[in-house]
Amino acid sequence: MKALGHSVAIRVVKIMNIVMVTIPFLLCWYLYYASRISSPYYAKGNWLIIALFMILYSAFAHIYDGFLISLNRVSEMIYSQILAFLITDGIMYIVIWLLSKQLPNVVPGLLAIAGQCLQAALWSGGAHRWYFATFEPQKCAIIYDNREGMEKLIEEYDLTNKFHVEYVVPVERCMEKLYRVKDMECVFLSGIHSHERNIILKECMYHGVRVYVIPRVGDMIMSSAKKMHMFHLPMLQVERFNPIPEYLFVKRFFDIVISLAALVLLSPFMLVTAIAIKLYDHGPVLYKQNRLTKDGRVFQVLKFRSMRVDAEKDGVARLSTGDKDDRITPVGHVIRKIRFDELPQLFNILRGDMSIVGPRPERPEIAAEYEKELPEFALRLQVKAGLTGYAQVYGKYNTTPYDKLQMDLMYIATASFVEDLKICFATVKILFMPESTEGVAEGQKNAMDAKNSGNGEVPGENEDVVA
Repeated sequence: MKALGHSVAIRVVKIMNIVMVTIPFLLCWYLYYASRISSPYYAKGNWLIIALFMILYSAFAHIYDGFLISLNRVSEMIYSQILAFLITDGIMYIVIWLLSKQLPNVVPGLLAIAGQCLQAALWSGGAHRWYFATFEPQKCAIIYDNREGMEKLIEEYDLTNKFHVEYVVPVERCMEKLYRVKDMECVFLSGIHSHERNIILKECMYHGVRVYVIPRVGDMIMSSAKKMHMFHLPMLQVERFNPIPEYLFVKRFFDIVISLAALVLLSPFMLVTAIAIKLYDHGPVLYKQNRLTKDGRVFQVLKFRSMRVDAEKDGVARLSTGDKDDRITPVGHVIRKIRFDELPQLFNILRGDMSIVGPRPERPEIAAEYEKELPEFALRLQVKAGLTGYAQVYGKYNTTPYDKLQMDLMYIATASFVEDLKICFATVKILFMPESTEGVAEGQKNAMDAKNSGNGEVPGENEDVVA
């Protein structure tokens, strides 16, 4: 009952946010736009407009994690909510435009946005203080096998006021004193094999202890299982990614429409980028590089050149070491920061080599190195490579290949058009966020042992140039 009360209280606080952010739009609508549409509404029509705003804002705020009071910093919540209501306001402006049959005055809308920013800041700060004043840190245990360091991540992400770590033990010691988990409020299981993990899970379920499991590759494969019964027995059917034809058709149609529209809208920026690259060192504007896509097929990815022409003069494939890589040109630093170096891949999407959403394409040489220690890495190739993907949205700059694989398999297991749309919208969020400044060298050092908790993406962005 206590947990239910907490859940209800948090839900009420989240509803307060939706109401607070809606109030500026409501005032803007009633005081200005409502009387200026071609056929003014009565009460029900006006409330329908307000309801539409609330539904859209709630959906985008969930996509951008704007309501995660206990896990996000205040600044992260404010940023997520601003992004959510900016997109919602943009959609509503188009709706009002269609209802008015003329371009509406934008000033009232801008005033509403200012009010929404204030409301988001007030709610985020207040909700954050309320949550941690109301709820004590959860007593938790960290049980690990071949992945250590969860307690360090809790400190790094400022979650010590959410989780109070009582003890950290290897799984062998936990199995000796399994009874201790019943005294915890939550338990982290980090990289534990299925036999021991199942025993601990059952014990936690018996005593109502919440469990956070860091999965293994097999778990990601099993998550795509189809529930069925055969021989009067419950069964789980697992097979290679095999989507229905309708999904493939819709996905390809979406890829073509979005890539064509993006090329038209972004063509002026692409032209400016090309001129800047050419003027800097008179070298090639584009480079191409062999990458892997569905079923291991090799294709040549296109990018704007961001490194020196002789970046790989010795012919050895190397991962970029990030912003401090001395091979990156001044123009390259700028276009990488704003992700413009990726824009030519829209042509790869039109050609069918890539999709808008999917695992990022890896170089054959680097993939072969990963597969020596991590054969399952090839399982990413069940679908087409993508311009954006689950690992790019929810990871950071230094994700280990093991965790990158798990994120990609998580996407493959739940692939759907709705999931693709969510990832596309979530990509907007990371476009305006600085990449992690953590060193890539350390991420590379630990890439193959999968013993440390990875936190983000390792982008292998070396360059072979073409004219």
